[in-house]
Formats: sequence, structure tokens, C-alpha cells
Amino acid sequence: MARPNPYRPFTPDPEFVALLPEKKGCATIGLGETEVRPPTMVWWAPDMDAVDFGDAQKWFYQHEPPDPVLMEKRAERRAILNAPLPELALTPAQRTPREWTDALNRFVADGLCEMVGATAMRPEWVFDHQETEFGTVVMLGVQHDYDELKHVPETRGGIEVTRQYCRAAAAAKAVAGWLREEGWDAAPVTGPMVGEILMIPPALECGFGELGKHGSLINREFGSAFRLGAVLTDAPFAHTPKRTFGVDDFCTRCRVCEDACPPFAIGPEKQMVRGVEKWFVDFDKCIPFFAETSGCAICIAVCPWSRPGVGMNLAEKLARRSDREQADE
Repeated sequence: MARPNPYRPFTPDPEFVALLPEKKGCATIGLGETEVRPPTMVWWAPDMDAVDFGDAQKWFYQHEPPDPVLMEKRAERRAILNAPLPELALTPAQRTPREWTDALNRFVADGLCEMVGATAMRPEWVFDHQETEFGTVVMLGVQHDYDELKHVPETRGGIEVTRQYCRAAAAAKAVAGWLREEGWDAAPVTGPMVGEILMIPPALECGFGELGKHGSLINREFGSAFRLGAVLTDAPFAHTPKRTFGVDDFCTRCRVCEDACPPFAIGPEKQMVRGVEKWFVDFDKCIPFFAETSGCAICIAVCPWSRPGVGMNLAEKLARRSDREQADE
């Protein structure tokens, strides 16, 4: 039996609702579309005047809690993003693709991030108002402190989210700076206001995990309790392989995030989105609560995979189940 949800029933703030555009966000995202296409930006727009939900996004920022620690972390992130990158060295360093990818492990060893990977760029990941000539996406993952994250949607949890966005930004800038010093052009991509590409699809491709019912990645080691950064480059990295470990089957049977979502934005079945059938969170149901709580994140905090020490055990259990089912066949 599901636990009582302290945030239900939820009634959206009329002031926020009045700022929503006539066209639904789900339509902009591509819900129900059967053809693959580049994404259209709907939220987290760097230029809020250029998107349909820009006024609503401005409301979101204007209603953030005036917490001094949160504001300090926001300022820290802005400073990281505004810091200049090194000049591009004239002579590109030469390594084998495997050596390039192995070299990324130094950023994990130095504590800048907890996971690295690389994959080939795909045009359907680039927002339709952008373009890029870079052919490789380097992905970076930073793990949440679960004891802080579990307090979302309270400000304490929001501070932890912002803290990890700072780490992801610092890691992306560090990797991009390293590549430029090695003679390979590179551009950091940081959340949440990414601007250039979708983050989750390349993270899936390079082995960071599988897509969960809550629309976020589930990682074998960190569950859903991590954030992403990326670097776009042409340095010849070896691609890291995809990993599957039973998340899809698990999410089909699990209702934890569904029951925890205040506005009922998480459904029990996959949806067709821009030519791909996948788990999908209803943006139009989600965004009012998300905006009023300065980021929500309840679904990733309650995900069973996110609790420390649980993910690896779950993955092993699912692997044993899969082996038994194959043996029965």
C-alpha cells in the first residue's frame, strides 16, 4: 500500500498558471510524435524571451526561497560558468582512442566527478535552435549526498541539488580546459540551463545507466541520485559501452515515484516521444509543482535505487532473476 502523500492534493498557483502558454509543453516536447527529430527547448532556456514558457520560467526564478546558502551556491555556479577557458594549443596531442578515454579517469581520481564516459554525437540530441560540428560527447556524473537530497522539496534538498550542479559545471570546465590545452577544441555543457544538447540520451549511450519511470537516469552505482555534465569535442575518444541491468523491468513493477509525485505527472506506461517509446513525465502536470518548490526532485529522492547501498544489490538480484527466467525457457 502506498504511503500517504503529504503534498496531495496539489492546487497550482493561479499566478503561475496565468503565465503558461496556450500550447502545451508536452506537444512542444513531441509527445505522440512517431518521427525522430531534434528536440525543441521548453524549459531551462538560457534566453527566456525566446521560448513559449519563458514567462513561467522567470516566475520560477523570481520565487526562489531567499536562502543565503542557496544564493551562495547559485553565485558559485555563475562564477564557474563565467571563468574563461584556456587558449587552444596549436599542436593537438596524439593518443590512441583508448588512451584518451582512460585519461578521463584522472578527473574521477581527483574528486571532480564520480563517473566518466564518451559517445558519438547524434543530430537528434541537438536542440533545433542550435547546431554543432563537434562529433564526440564526453559525459560526467557527480553523485548526490543522499542524506541531503532526501530533504527535497525543502530548501535543504535544493541546496544539495545546486551544490552538485556546481560540481558538474566545474568538472565540465576542467575537462574542456584540459582538452584545449592538449590542442583539441572543446566546449563545456552544464545543467540545468544546458542550451546545446539533451544530456540524458548521450549518458544512456555511454553506459551511465537506464531511463527510469521518473524520466531520469538510474545508475547501477548511484541510483538516480546524481547529476550530469558534458563536454563537446572532436578529440578521438573511445566510446564507452551502454549498460543494462534490469531497470526497465523493475520500473514496470514499481510504483514508488508514481505514488510520490504530487501532481500525478508520472504514469504507469511508456509513451511515444519524437519517434522513441520511453518512460515520460507529463511536463504540463509536473511544472507547476516544480516551479512552486524551486525544483521538486521528489521522484529521484524516493527512487529505491537511490538509497545508499541498494542499487548494486538490486542489480545483482535482477541479474539472478534474469538468469532463472532464461534457464526456464
